[in-house]
Amino acid sequence: MRQSILQRFLHASVVLIGVVLLTFVMLRIVPGNPIETMMGEHADAATVARMTAEMGLDQPLYRQFLRYLSSAIRGDFGTSYSLGKPVSQLLGNAFVHTLMLAILASLFSWMLGIGCGIICALTRNRIPDRLFMGFSLMGISLPVFMSAMFLQYIFAFRLGLFPISGTDGWQGFVLPAIALGWNSAGQVAQMTRTTLLETLQEDYIETACAKGLGKGGVLIRHALRNAMLPVLTMMAMQFSGLLSGAVITETVFSINGIGRLMVQAISGRDIPLLQATSLLATTLVIFGNFLADCLYSVLDPRIRREG
Repeated sequence: MRQSILQRFLHASVVLIGVVLLTFVMLRIVPGNPIETMMGEHADAATVARMTAEMGLDQPLYRQFLRYLSSAIRGDFGTSYSLGKPVSQLLGNAFVHTLMLAILASLFSWMLGIGCGIICALTRNRIPDRLFMGFSLMGISLPVFMSAMFLQYIFAFRLGLFPISGTDGWQGFVLPAIALGWNSAGQVAQMTRTTLLETLQEDYIETACAKGLGKGGVLIRHALRNAMLPVLTMMAMQFSGLLSGAVITETVFSINGIGRLMVQAISGRDIPLLQATSLLATTLVIFGNFLADCLYSVLDPRIRREG
């Protein structure tokens, strides 16, 4: 098992370095001068040349990459061109809001999704199954910005129960978490329903019922325990995806998170900020996949024996 985890860690490290290199090269080959974008169209050529030399953008590409990589390992991602602040400080402030949003959205998604999935599996092809599956399908199909604006109009504008935007208190995270978690809840519900139905048809479930165990005991002690393995893997990957930056949700609700910070970096061609947000998003996604693999190996004895 240790060898399997080590192999996954090495693979994740190689992928991370490759993504960092690809992002670095692509940002450098895009036409245009980021210094001119930062200083405006009225900046004189001498000032642009001086700033380019001071920031090391006139050096060969491999030297720029090695310098960036060594600084990134120490936690130094440079200074934002557009905001004039250390990128690490901007990331730290934004990550707090994104983390809070991701936790609340994940909790809402998991509780709603698992609950709906269990109900649908136990009432297969009946009215509750069709209703809850329709509700989950709506969450998957409806764009996030549409559900976000609907929640804003009903619960913020009409009823006044929550603020329309901002994160002045915990109330400001409720509507964004629901809008973001609804989509994930639909996926969890469908996965839970599918895996639970397959598990309930296994031979050992019939054996447990034949031994006199009640329906609830069979469901909790046998069926649900095994059916949740792929669901837990999906949940781990979903959480890392939410952490990497919910761009649309943070933009609609004016949340100063990683996603909104990335949008600002793209619009202003802020290379240090864009590199750092891309690196953070990639790291979180890779870590989520790595955590899901390790979690699956721990929970499933068959995978441990194969490893």
